Amino acid sequence: MTDALEIRKVSKVFGARKALDKVSFTLPEGAFLSIFGPNGAGKSTLVRIVSTLSRPTSGKVQVLGEDALEHPDLVRTRVGIISHNSMLYRDMTAEENLLLMANLYGVTDPAARCRELLKAVELDHRRLDVVRTFSRGMTQRLSIARALINDPALVILDEPYSGLDPHAVEIFDTLIDRVKADRTFVMVSHDLAKGFDMCTHALVLANGKVVTFEEKESLEYDSFRRLYLDTVGMGVS
Repeated sequence: MTDALEIRKVSKVFGARKALDKVSFTLPEGAFLSIFGPNGAGKSTLVRIVSTLSRPTSGKVQVLGEDALEHPDLVRTRVGIISHNSMLYRDMTAEENLLLMANLYGVTDPAARCRELLKAVELDHRRLDVVRTFSRGMTQRLSIARALINDPALVILDEPYSGLDPHAVEIFDTLIDRVKADRTFVMVSHDLAKGFDMCTHALVLANGKVVTFEEKESLEYDSFRRLYLDTVGMGVS
């Protein structure tokens, strides 16, 4: 099996603060990695580095077989990001947002790709409406379409459930299940139970260091939860 991610001794320093401290792990293609840890653990810093939005101070970052430090533009063409920040232009229509991204990525037949994705996220009837009129759930569904416009092999989910009501969460989960095949996922989550349920691999960070990185097959939730609570020292539901 090919590796989707190879992270070797990655550190990131901001002034006197070390956000990441020699983080290392390898993730196979097709896996679903959930990253856990308290605020300030280095979770968002790590996914920003993986997605080439930030460079490490030191270490090696291999994404989908490419050196992310040497070839960041190439890596970006194969990565999609879904965040609590939708990264959409609120005064543009749903269709305009997707067409903009499709043209930036050089998608073949961008209009057809946009129609396909708007239908997939059940927003084709709102394609000509501006995003600022959308509910939080609708905005997040459109952000999935935006993230998938270039048919990425790696999808990064950075706290994607933040602010979603239960119905919107259900729709979001259905959409993620629909596009899981032949993709690798990396998700940052504060919800230990949900993140554990979704993952094939679990990574816990604390103070910028790896506490544990395991395949879920070798873990049992209650013991993993106790390990997380004992090591990180915070309450989770």
